[in-house]
Amino acid sequence: MESNVIPDSIRPQRLQPGIGFGSISTGTLRSSLRPGVTVPIAPLLPSPACLGVSSGPPPPPPPLQLHSLYGGTILGAGFGPGAVGHCNPGNPAVLKEAVEAVVRSFAKHTQGYGRVNVVEALQEFWQMKLTRGADLRNGALVVYEMVPSNNPPYVCYVSLPGGSCFGSFQFCPTKAEARRSAAKIALMNSVFNEHPSRRITDDFIEKSVSEALASFNGNREEADNPNTGIGAFRFMLESNKGKSMLEFQELMTVFQLLHWNGSLKAMRERQCSRQEVLAHYSHRALDDDMRTQMAADWVNREQSVAATIAQELASTERELEEARLAGRELRFYKEKKDILMLAVGQLNAANTATLPSH
Repeated sequence: MESNVIPDSIRPQRLQPGIGFGSISTGTLRSSLRPGVTVPIAPLLPSPACLGVSSGPPPPPPPLQLHSLYGGTILGAGFGPGAVGHCNPGNPAVLKEAVEAVVRSFAKHTQGYGRVNVVEALQEFWQMKLTRGADLRNGALVVYEMVPSNNPPYVCYVSLPGGSCFGSFQFCPTKAEARRSAAKIALMNSVFNEHPSRRITDDFIEKSVSEALASFNGNREEADNPNTGIGAFRFMLESNKGKSMLEFQELMTVFQLLHWNGSLKAMRERQCSRQEVLAHYSHRALDDDMRTQMAADWVNREQSVAATIAQELASTERELEEARLAGRELRFYKEKKDILMLAVGQLNAANTATLPSH
């Protein structure tokens, strides 16, 4: 059984996630917490159950999937990519109707009746949150990214100030329409994220843990032990009490990527407790340094097994496309694709550097 007491003298070594093929790195705590590792692995823990979130008053809640937060991370296998909530309309017409209903309702309560400019409305929404004291470390700017294309359908992604990402979910014949489509789904999720039912409260935590225990035949002792899957799940929820579901999603994206990249297994092999990993990465933002390190590991995999990156990239692009058309939160998929494309660039640069000169 793992001990929760970790001597300071060995902590950096135990937290070293491991990179390369059998290499052992040493150094400062910052360097030892490097997320790179070379072999994808199975989830570390059994997943907690899907959390129940009340939908609140009509119109229906946004198409966010709470169960997706809990698969493939240090918390467990069922905690896969996605967002928070149960509603995920499979019918595009249902999704479109729900989005339009929220946009109309938002326009009615903020601008009176009439057509709403969703791009402006989304920016104003987040500017209003910042003015009212929201903790937006990078400001309130909403960022749009068009997928390069000379022909329709056009695709646009929008990143919210906290990091959540959404994309155009309709067939868009123009770039302007793609931008509006992305803004609509982002505005819908932003608005519903303000509902009290989207906050992590004591009551929410107790109900969530109880459902997890019931789904996996666990006992109360497991919920109180941070070294179990359900215990780690509870620890994460309690550490984020008061936060919204989108804020929790943004945090969990880091753990989803660490699992996808194989880093969590490496830290476990170094006898690092789950609680320690959770505590550290809960306060580390996803940055270019982390992306570069993960990309380097995919380069190592490619050099060991040819076409590894191409296969993973094809799979990731399919996931991203399906999630985008379903109106789901996309940052996990988008980050995976960006990391893999960064790996392709690193690989091409390495190959160019080794070409013989003429």
